[in-house]
Amino acid sequence: MLYLITGGSGSGKSEYAENIAVSKHQLEFPDGTLYYIAAMYPYDDECRERIKKHREMRKGKGFQTIECFTNLEKLQVEKKDVVLVECMSNLLANEMYREEGRIKGRGKEGERQLEAAILDEIIRLERQAGCLVVVTNEIFSAGAEYGEETEEYLRFLGKINVFLAQMAERAEEIVYTIPVPLK
Repeated sequence: MLYLITGGSGSGKSEYAENIAVSKHQLEFPDGTLYYIAAMYPYDDECRERIKKHREMRKGKGFQTIECFTNLEKLQVEKKDVVLVECMSNLLANEMYREEGRIKGRGKEGERQLEAAILDEIIRLERQAGCLVVVTNEIFSAGAEYGEETEEYLRFLGKINVFLAQMAERAEEIVYTIPVPLK
């Protein structure tokens, strides 16, 4: 069971996704573990502040946090577990730009690496877990022009989001804290 939650920065998507995960854990998978897979790497003070804010938001909700900046294949969960991946845009950036990341190619080669590093691993996690909730970002409506490197990142994130939306049982965009059903 896969839930996809998307939205712009500050939309409330993280809290919404956390609430879904907690509810699924309490009502359907109480004997499992509630995992929070944190993908934001603390590059700078702004990132560290966001990480601190997110830790405070989920405090007391019962999450076991696992920092996983790259290499989702390291994660092993059970069918009774609920897993929240926060968030896909950070995971992709880490896989593309961190030294230990697995997406170094561009074009077709990058797409093959994307499939192995992220898409195949999401399929595996979804099959292993009782419930998988994935948070991603809506960053495609800015209308700005970017450099080649950023355009490739956006193209890959778009590819991931389409894949997740097709695979998801439920997909919602959070707009100003209001959930808008997409699927």
